[in-house]
Amino acid sequence: MNLEFFIAKRLITGKEHKISISAPIIKIAIAAIAIGVVMMLIAISSAAGLQLKIREKVSAFNGHIQIYNYDNNSSDVSVVPVSIEQDFYPEFKNIDGISHVQAVATKGGIIRTENTFEGMLAKGVGKDYNWTNFKEYLVEGRLPNFSADLNNEVLISRLKANLLGLKLGDSFFAIFLKDNDASKPPNNRKFDIVGIYDSGFEELDRDHIFVDIRHIQRMNKWSEKEVGNFEVFLEDFDQIEAKSNAIYGAVVSTLDTQNIKKKYHKIFEWIGLFDFNTALIIGIMILVGGINMITALLVLILERTQMIGVLKALGAANWSVRKVFLYNASYLIILGLFWGNLIGLGLIFLQEKFRFLKFPNPEEYYIEYVPMHIDFVTVLLLNIGVMLLCLLMLLVPSYAITKIAPVKAMKFK
Repeated sequence: MNLEFFIAKRLITGKEHKISISAPIIKIAIAAIAIGVVMMLIAISSAAGLQLKIREKVSAFNGHIQIYNYDNNSSDVSVVPVSIEQDFYPEFKNIDGISHVQAVATKGGIIRTENTFEGMLAKGVGKDYNWTNFKEYLVEGRLPNFSADLNNEVLISRLKANLLGLKLGDSFFAIFLKDNDASKPPNNRKFDIVGIYDSGFEELDRDHIFVDIRHIQRMNKWSEKEVGNFEVFLEDFDQIEAKSNAIYGAVVSTLDTQNIKKKYHKIFEWIGLFDFNTALIIGIMILVGGINMITALLVLILERTQMIGVLKALGAANWSVRKVFLYNASYLIILGLFWGNLIGLGLIFLQEKFRFLKFPNPEEYYIEYVPMHIDFVTVLLLNIGVMLLCLLMLLVPSYAITKIAPVKAMKFK
């Protein structure tokens, strides 16, 4: 074993003879591995980052799982109320993995100004509402405070404000139908804009404004203990299907559940394609890097044919000689991995910090810049996978060593 390592080291450093003609090929192979790792890291981190950001935006408006009355038929507008006197509110005690439960209510209406009007969906929230996700999207003003007495504060999207010609500090009137019956005189409410948000998710920004839930309770003639539905947040999004089934089984029979993957199935089917694209890029990069390593190994074997003949003449087994070249190839792969990780992780860090890569059409991706997300385990598994697959690919060309006869090899020039 020590002799094999020594010979491999001499091969790597090229100290057993003068200038090696395989040096340029080896450098190209190392560069191919490094470039491949950079591309794989960027592909994985950008796909994961985009999936994470889109999930965060959708869940910020809906929670991960919604609990509502069956009679609402998954409608975005709260028609039939649900009592807050539930075993799971304000905290799910019999199901783990749930971080927060909040009560909300929604009501459709129209915002009217002197010059124009726009339809909207007023989302009523209370003191239990988790504003954590919205802090990132707040572009002007502050978040509303609904923890004290009933007030007219409202959070509106920048898209909606621009359409209506409104700005921070302005007031507007909103019109709501009574019990969704056009024959009855509507409810009028005056709201004051205290904050403007921009999630970049046009489908949601276009409709949603955030008001005090007590406005909707009064307009719908509900009691303080009646709400439109509950929104549940999970600690681990990957468990959403399992937790959806568990929650459905835990609530009373008059309540139904729905998770955001089903509610926005088109969006999640779309971002699910990122995994296939990432796998395709990884496969291509490993194939390209492996082919370059195979070329480098074959050139190295050809260049060291006389040395192989000497080793065999001295009694070295075929596998022992093959291991010498595989050790050498492993060192070259590690060099490529080192530089690839250094450059790739450096670019990911710079993108997360300065966000210099931006989408040409941000409305198509629901975000202006290319988000990045990667963890240590993913990096480790990627490096191990590249290392093992490249070595497996090199087993076949290293078999050529077994076909080299000592007598002919020692005559080779």
